[in-house]
Amino acid sequence: MNYVLALFLPPLSILLIGRIFLAILVFVIWIPAIIFSGGLTHPMFILLAWILIYQAHADRRAGS
Repeated sequence: MNYVLALFLPPLSILLIGRIFLAILVFVIWIPAIIFSGGLTHPMFILLAWILIYQAHADRRAGS
């Protein structure tokens, strides 16, 4: 479900995996990037969120 959320709101998705500072930083960069590029940079943030979600799940699997 978090992967789907990353499609629409990458900063919120990053926040839900526990990376608070990174979520704030991504949000601050994401809003102007969406406005000024017309949405062309949005896939970059989706990819970042997906990588972070995957790493969080891999860490949980390795720690169990």
